[in-house]
Amino acid sequence: MTTAPAFVLTPAETALLPTPEEVAEYREHGWYLSRQLFTDREIDALQAATDDYYEGRRDRTLAVRPPNLAAWQPAHGPVQRHNDYVHYESDAIAAILRKPLIGAVAAVLAGAEEIRIFQSTLILKPPVPEEPSNQVPWHFDKHYWHTSTSEEMLTAFIPFHDCGVENGTITMVDGSNRWEELPSAEDATRHFAQRDRSELESILAANAAHNGAEVRKVPVVIPRGHVSFHHCRTYHGSGANLADFPRRAISLHLQDGANQYRHAARPDGTPASYNHDVLVRRTADGRPDYADPEICPVIWRGAR
Repeated sequence: MTTAPAFVLTPAETALLPTPEEVAEYREHGWYLSRQLFTDREIDALQAATDDYYEGRRDRTLAVRPPNLAAWQPAHGPVQRHNDYVHYESDAIAAILRKPLIGAVAAVLAGAEEIRIFQSTLILKPPVPEEPSNQVPWHFDKHYWHTSTSEEMLTAFIPFHDCGVENGTITMVDGSNRWEELPSAEDATRHFAQRDRSELESILAANAAHNGAEVRKVPVVIPRGHVSFHHCRTYHGSGANLADFPRRAISLHLQDGANQYRHAARPDGTPASYNHDVLVRRTADGRPDYADPEICPVIWRGAR
């Protein structure tokens, strides 16, 4: 794989980091819209690299196919496309996603000295409003990361173009990162893509009521080159793409340096797992290593 760039920011990049006031707002609301972190040239290159990816170009493939891998193929048709591990399979995609500025913003938001990639998912939402898969029901990412110790993981949503309500932008449930959660059967084997939308709406409403909170849904309008970050416990989803072009983006899931594997059980008592568990190297005590640099490379390391 390509060598990670040095973890250094230019003065101009440093000026793009969240302010203390913005970090406080992220903690309160559960999401943050950045300044422009990618140039037009970088986004053009990212789109070109993902075009190549869709045409079948890979620099490497996964040694083992994980049990819950998202891996759209042309035979699947005009559904919403999801492809995991694109940062591993494509050096051209990785070169852009591993930009130190992205890791530095995440580090400031998470209060961390180190940020590693946890997962990357290439997404294409076709302009087919009636396609059921185009509507992403309410969920939060930590539901699927039971085997991670960190409560500070976060996701950077990176669209390839201006992203708004018309083309089905990501929508946050404001402040839901601070809710106390009711017991549920959520885990990675019950991903939202295989769940009934009305069931997840009911779970959202029940959790809001439990916290005495209003369900305030905020569509994040994201200019090209800007990035939407959300906390791993922030409920989010998205609506249909009503535009006349595909909505294209990458969800870059990030982990702080302290995150590691832990044993966790599903509600029925069977072990929880994540796709990494069959891919990454093992720690000295035999656990999956979520710091494996091949799968989970560091993209920022520095003082808080």
